[in-house]
Amino acid sequence: MMKQNKLQKSLQALLLLLALGLSACSMGTAVQPWEKGTLARPEMTFGGDKLDTGYTEHIYSSKEAASGGAGVGGGGCGCN
Repeated sequence: MMKQNKLQKSLQALLLLLALGLSACSMGTAVQPWEKGTLARPEMTFGGDKLDTGYTEHIYSSKEAASGGAGVGGGGCGCN
């Protein structure tokens, strides 16, 4: 009986934390038009730093033992 109460309280606490966590995810606001200029700066993009991008591509190609593959889409099946 005592174990069941502890388990039930633990489950309730877990559900409460889960509900709070999920509700925090839904509180985002939309980007306003005057904020879009800040997000459009080159340093806000994934490829903003040329040196870092080159380094990342070098590591990727070294690990994959192939060159290219980061540009044009298409698969090995011949469907471009």
